[in-house]
Amino acid sequence: MDSIEEYVGRVKAGEVDCFEPIVETYKKQIYIYCCRMLGCTQDAQDAVQDIFIKAFTKLNTYEAKFSFSSWLYKIAYHHCLNILRKRRVRMRVSRLIKPAGYADSVEETLERKWFSEPLEYAMTKLSVEERNLLVLRVFEDKPFTEIAQILDKNLSAVKKKYARMKQKVIKLIQEKEVTGLCEIRDSRSKIEF
Repeated sequence: MDSIEEYVGRVKAGEVDCFEPIVETYKKQIYIYCCRMLGCTQDAQDAVQDIFIKAFTKLNTYEAKFSFSSWLYKIAYHHCLNILRKRRVRMRVSRLIKPAGYADSVEETLERKWFSEPLEYAMTKLSVEERNLLVLRVFEDKPFTEIAQILDKNLSAVKKKYARMKQKVIKLIQEKEVTGLCEIRDSRSKIEF
């Protein structure tokens, strides 16, 4: 079986069919990452397609000094960041024109339950950069060196940001649990940092 780097080289040489094994290798990981970043399965499905199209069209810019995985996650991060920015603008506009008696759709209700309530609450209070750091480190189990490559940050800066974000998440989860606004019914809310 060929390595990802060999497939990348073959695609760069014009063998476009060799991009399919790359997609097959990473599509599930990128989908899960997008779900966690965007909190919406439909947006995540669309994002995965867009990310692989971007990766294919920009493959000539990939340099093997970093892992292909880091390069792909970097594309995914920036794509999700753009979606979240657009979503924020749409939400502001919709609040201005939304009727007072508006009720969430079933899909919106299910999307909110994607995570346990305390974790979901904590994630909504995080900045996009903090959320990305949490997803990459905790859910995707990426090493700090790879996260630093994805974010174009210094390794020690990433570790410091992670330590601060970790304390913030713990405090937010405890805050949510203590206020009695929700009960922990799902063992998945217990995150190990």
